[in-house]
Amino acid sequence: MDRQSLRDRQAPLKVRYREDPSSALVTLKAEGTLGEGVTCKVDTGRALAEAGLHPASGGDGTSLCSGDMLLEALVACAGVTLRAVATSLGLDVRDGTVRAEGDLDFRDTLAVDKVTPVGLTAIRLAFDLDTDASPDELETLIRLTERYCVVLQTLTTSPKLSVTSTAR
Repeated sequence: MDRQSLRDRQAPLKVRYREDPSSALVTLKAEGTLGEGVTCKVDTGRALAEAGLHPASGGDGTSLCSGDMLLEALVACAGVTLRAVATSLGLDVRDGTVRAEGDLDFRDTLAVDKVTPVGLTAIRLAFDLDTDASPDELETLIRLTERYCVVLQTLTTSPKLSVTSTAR
């Protein structure tokens, strides 16, 4: 997709969202079904992904780790956002790699140490890009990618989260 095609696609959406802000609100959904053993099957819309325990918490490595899936979602969103921003700015990014790493101390999930925080304690996102963009253009590209990446901003701002349960 080129710059003009992207603008042409987004222009009517921007007008509609300005005129009717409620039309911009979308509820994204995900659903999983508890699987055999210690797994959960998640329908991604394209395939069925089965998440299970990471080997560091007792898994056998045959199922996807939900922590890895979180980082994969970050990489996917950041990569798509970077491509859209580069296209919008008219920057030629010929190729690139997006990497995310997250630190997790498994003493937390195994209740070995009650002081160790549960969850990722640090996440690093890195871009390795094949581009002739100037240092200023590259800084703008990354700044705008950070600003508009939904997953990155969700992790950064900690949205309100509620948990409910029902018994059948």
